[in-house]
This record gives sequence, C-alpha cells and structure tokens, in this order.
Amino acid sequence: MASPTSPKAPAAVLTEGIRQRILDLLPRYPRKQAAVLPALHLVLEHLRCVPYAAMAEIAELLEITPAEVHDAMSFYGFFPQAPMGECRVWICRSLSCALRGGDELLEHACQKLRIEPGQTTPDGKITLEFAECLGICDFAPAALVDDGRIFGPLDEAGVDAMLDTVKQGRKPTQAQVS
Repeated sequence: MASPTSPKAPAAVLTEGIRQRILDLLPRYPRKQAAVLPALHLVLEHLRCVPYAAMAEIAELLEITPAEVHDAMSFYGFFPQAPMGECRVWICRSLSCALRGGDELLEHACQKLRIEPGQTTPDGKITLEFAECLGICDFAPAALVDDGRIFGPLDEAGVDAMLDTVKQGRKPTQAQVS
C-alpha cells in the first residue's frame, strides 16, 4: 500500500478503448514499432492532440522508448501536442499555390479569424495552419480540412465561404451517416 506521502502514479491519458485499438493494430505489422504512426493517428483522432503523456503510453504499449514515438511524431507536422480546434485547416503555400495567391489567402483567413497560423479560434472551432505542399496543385490555391475536405481553387470569397462551412463542424463520417 502506498504511503500518503508517496507520489501518485500519473493518470492515464489514453482510455482503455484507445489502448485496445492500438493493441489491435499489432497483428497487422511485422514489428510493434511499425504501429507507431497508426497509434498516433488514433490518439490524435481521440484527443485532437498527442500530449507527451500519450506518447509515453504509446511507447509502453509498443515496447519502445518515448523518444522513438516522439521521433516519428515530430517528423510529420500532423501531430500537435496542444489541443486543436474542432477542425484543422491547412492553406497551402507551395510554389503552385503561392504563384496563385496562396500566401495572401492565408493572410486573409488569419484576418477573418483574428488569429495567426498555428492558432485556434477562441470558440475552438478552427485551427488554421499553413502547409508547404498539400499535393493538390490542380486546385491551387488550395486548402485542406483534416476531415478530408479539399477547397480550391480559392480566392478571398472562396476562403470566406470555406471558413463559414468549416465553422459548421466536421464532415460526418460513414459511421455517423449510416
């Protein structure tokens, strides 16, 4: 029995359901470490961020170090440690988009939302970010919402309409539709 002065174990960040979903991934991969990215995506979907405590729990489940989880997480720009808005929106500023006004549209979106890139609106609806390339140059200048919606080619009116649409919330998933 722990004494009243002994430190408490930190509370688990991941629910039993998320832990089980991560464990259910393991048979799909030749090594547990290969499940890092899918595990990060599950946590991001559940928590809308991947805090350090969640990285440590993933590492424990996969029998690797937290540093290995962090290495994978930090390589990709899709796993923030701080909570995000309900929808995460990237406006592209790759060469194709920049040549068609992508940087100006990002600035316009920031002014409309009264935030800077990387910030979340006060109502928690939108986190706005820039992307170096979304891979959708045929829609330049383009934007992507983390629920899979693509917007483009955009102009200022298109950005305004996109932001109004995104403020309505995430696109329903198939499970929510059926």
